[in-house]
Amino acid sequence: MTGIRQLAYQPPRESGAPVETMSFAKLRRLDRGTTERGDFHVLAVVRRGHGRVSIDFASHPLAARSAVWIRPGVVHRWDDLGDLAGDLVLFVPTAPAAPGSRDLAADASACWTVPAAQWPLVTAALAHLRGEARAVPQARTGELLGLVLSALLLRLAPPSSGGDAGQGLFHRFRTAVEEDFRVRHDVAHYARKLGYSPRTLTRSVQAATGRSCKDYLCERLVLEAKRLLAHDRLSAARCGHRLGFPDASNFSAFFLHHTGVRPGQWQSEHLAGRV
Repeated sequence: MTGIRQLAYQPPRESGAPVETMSFAKLRRLDRGTTERGDFHVLAVVRRGHGRVSIDFASHPLAARSAVWIRPGVVHRWDDLGDLAGDLVLFVPTAPAAPGSRDLAADASACWTVPAAQWPLVTAALAHLRGEARAVPQARTGELLGLVLSALLLRLAPPSSGGDAGQGLFHRFRTAVEEDFRVRHDVAHYARKLGYSPRTLTRSVQAATGRSCKDYLCERLVLEAKRLLAHDRLSAARCGHRLGFPDASNFSAFFLHHTGVRPGQWQSEHLAGRV
C-alpha cells in the first residue's frame, strides 16, 4: 500500500476553465488504482454498469443512476471501474455560480441513487454541461460553465447532512472545525469564535445533524486519525501529536473510546486488509 496521491486541478486544454467533463472510459485509462485526494470536486453520474468506490474508509457499490460527489480534500479510491458508463465532472470550489449550489458544495461527500423522476432532467443538464465544456473557449466561458454546473447540482439534489436546518450557523461551525480541529478540541472555543453560547451552538448542530457539537468534533478527529494511520502510516504517537493531543496515551484512549480498538491495532488490521 502506498501513500495518498495528491491531485491538483489542471484546466482542460490550458483554457483556464473551472469545470472539466470526462467519461468513465477516460477515467479507466487514467486511473492507477491508488488512493487519492484532490483539491477539486469530483462528481460522477452512472448511466449503466456496475463498480465500486471507497470514500474515507466507506465502500459504495455503483450501478445505474448512482451519483457520487467527492469534495476537495476527501480521500478516495476507485476500487472497481468495471463496465461503468456515464459522466464525471471535475470542478474547482469556486465554480458553482448560484447560492443554493454553493451551499450544496459545502456539504459532506455522498453517494446516492438519483430518483427515477429526476433522471431525465439530470441527464439533460449533464448533456448541456458537456456541450458547454467542449465549446471553443470565450471570454465568458467560465461564467457559463458555472451557471450550467449550478443547474446540474440543484437538479441532482444530493442528500444533505444538514437539510434546511444545516444552513447558517452549522455551516459556519463546520468551517471553523476544519480550520481548528487539529489544535482545539473544546466546544467552548468554537462557540466563542462564532459569537454564540455553547448551548445555542449545540442546538444548531443538533438540529442540522442529529449529533452534539462534541460528537461532530470527535468524529472529525477520528476520521483524520484514520487517514494519518492508514495513508500516511504515522505511529500512534506522531498521529496524536499531529492532532493536538498532549501525549500518546491520551490519544490512544480517545481512539479506543470512539472506535473500540487502539490506534496501533486499527492500523495493523487496516494495512493487512489492503495487502
